[in-house]
Amino acid sequence: MSPATAVLAFDGISPFHLAVPSLVWGPESPAGDMTPWDITVAAPTPGRLTTSAGYAIDVPAGLEALAAADIVVVPWWADPATAAPEPVLTALRDAYARGAVIVGLCLGVFVVADAGVLDGRAATTHWKWVDTFRRRFPSVELRPEELYVDEGDVVTGAGATAGIDTCLHLLARTSGQAVANRVARRIVAAPHRSGGQAQFIELPVPHPGEDPLTGALTWAQSHLDGPLGIDQLAAQAHMSRSTFTRMFRARTGTTVHRWLVTQRLDRARHLLESTGLGVDVVAARSGFGTPTRLREHFAAALGTTPTRYRAEFAGRRPDDVAVARPRQ
Repeated sequence: MSPATAVLAFDGISPFHLAVPSLVWGPESPAGDMTPWDITVAAPTPGRLTTSAGYAIDVPAGLEALAAADIVVVPWWADPATAAPEPVLTALRDAYARGAVIVGLCLGVFVVADAGVLDGRAATTHWKWVDTFRRRFPSVELRPEELYVDEGDVVTGAGATAGIDTCLHLLARTSGQAVANRVARRIVAAPHRSGGQAQFIELPVPHPGEDPLTGALTWAQSHLDGPLGIDQLAAQAHMSRSTFTRMFRARTGTTVHRWLVTQRLDRARHLLESTGLGVDVVAARSGFGTPTRLREHFAAALGTTPTRYRAEFAGRRPDDVAVARPRQ
């Protein structure tokens, strides 16, 4: 069963930010066996809302929609220096206490922080408002270098298109990486950008074959089952180690090690979802070498085991996938 989702809208909202959850999870981009999520747009006061694009939208649902949602998304907020209305914050706290997953995107993270559910937790937001966020919420561990931060029951994403990455990540967490990849292809988005990737990078990643660096990365993706590191990739790109490292960081916004771990996790997730291969074979083919190392990386990145992941996302026990978890 797909999760019931409430997306919170405010007067003056950016239509792009409001549309992202529906674009990834809703009926606009169905992917094969994916059931579109039940998405309700809600407002503090139901009715006609203006948008930043100059046209108006009609939002018939009020804050009561949050009480029935498994996932509550705050995709936008107008003024990072000002707290959201108290009825909004109360509704968010109640939804969180009930077990809903709270998602803040871009400046919507400020509203989530105002509700207090990020205290003592890690989060990210738009890089332009980092100083304001740190001044207002000193108890939150801000990670402005990351596209999204998953704290389990609270997920935050950085600005604009990082909202797509965040929603694809949640789709993968709920329905499996294969489904998320199919949706990404449908909306012509990158299949997966890890949360640890930088918000801002110097250059976009070009198509394979356009330069030696991209050729080396494409080569690495087809050789994940072998030993890979900076030296191997630098040699493939015909660069010195220092030049390759500098260009890699500028291009991807992350380190070679982190990029390789992400690629190998994606390969392992795909194999677990789409094949009946044993965990030892999956570990070997994805480049982790041993089941123990594979389990360690799954625990660190996904909070689960390969076996449990397969049970959840290979269609064997779909009812085991939990979204909302009541808190004690």
